[in-house]
Amino acid sequence: MSLLNDLTGAPPGMPPHALLPRLAAIGAVLAGTTCGFAYAGGWFSPGALTPARVIDRFEQVNGPHPGFRRNHAKGLCVEGRFTASGAGAVLSKAGLLAAGRVTPVAGRVALAGGQPYAADAEATVRSLALRFTLPDGEEWRTGMNNIPVFPVRTPEAFYEQLLAAKPDPATGKPDPARLKAFFAAHPESAKAAALIKARTVTAGFADSTYWSLNAFRLVAADGRDTPVRFALVPERAPSPEPAAQAARQDTNFLFDDLTAALRQGALRWHLVATIGRPGDPTADATQPWPADRESADLGTLALTRSTPEAAGNCRDVNFDPLVLPAGIAPSDDPLLSARSAAYSQSFTRRAGEDKTQSAVAGTPPNGAAL
Repeated sequence: MSLLNDLTGAPPGMPPHALLPRLAAIGAVLAGTTCGFAYAGGWFSPGALTPARVIDRFEQVNGPHPGFRRNHAKGLCVEGRFTASGAGAVLSKAGLLAAGRVTPVAGRVALAGGQPYAADAEATVRSLALRFTLPDGEEWRTGMNNIPVFPVRTPEAFYEQLLAAKPDPATGKPDPARLKAFFAAHPESAKAAALIKARTVTAGFADSTYWSLNAFRLVAADGRDTPVRFALVPERAPSPEPAAQAARQDTNFLFDDLTAALRQGALRWHLVATIGRPGDPTADATQPWPADRESADLGTLALTRSTPEAAGNCRDVNFDPLVLPAGIAPSDDPLLSARSAAYSQSFTRRAGEDKTQSAVAGTPPNGAAL
């Protein structure tokens, strides 16, 4: 394999002209994240928050779980395809949005938190992370969650929130005084928490809506720039979680139900871009945009199968939100660069650790309790 193939991760034998888009994509990612890494890495401000400190905080709160992601530790791999409607072609030059384009997708459904063997619970935030692979070597990686806004505005607030929400060993719940102090210092988080609490929690992964939370920019062929927020809206009618579900003894019921549903046929979501107007906040993920904003249905995601995490599949993918194809660009939200840097730190740590079996694939190692 040539040096270019090594650098880009391209398959052996790909001609040099086909490698150029991969190099361009890598260069764009590096250029777009340099300042973010410098900011989140504390290079401009010695003693400032760093990616290592963020991941250390996750480990402090959740305990050590070598080989697993430090957040969204419990997950299951999914596969499928995305078929573009063509509605996005006027907004973006991204090839995957061209009318009729079918793009293979590999992804991961997961639950927020750093406990890989925790029992499924209705209140736990659900996520759907995706990796779109284009024929020219470009990729789009995205992670969305089933909450309408993010609970914090800045990386520093996120770091504080992790500790404020840490369960007290005596009660299993966060210390009310610590939470009160956090919300007093971050009133925007108190408002966001109320919106998150008010959302309808559906029966499972298959009927959940997933939001990008952070704003992005769609860039058209003529250079026109449009702020957007993405959402994956299910075709399956959302249904509230049945009361009996909370009492189920199956500790993996959310994942098991998804796998059973996929055995019956593909599950579909529509990728919807909500279009921002001047003045809509793009740098504050705690604030929703007004409900009257226009939207565009960019196409349909069809998930067709699930597989347990293992070497070579989604377990080893870093769903970095700044891996973007030409035509999709980051906004000025500081959380994007911080997420990218923290994900990299988490990926690096777990890459060098021994792997153990995911709870979703069966019982945890050494008979540990779920």
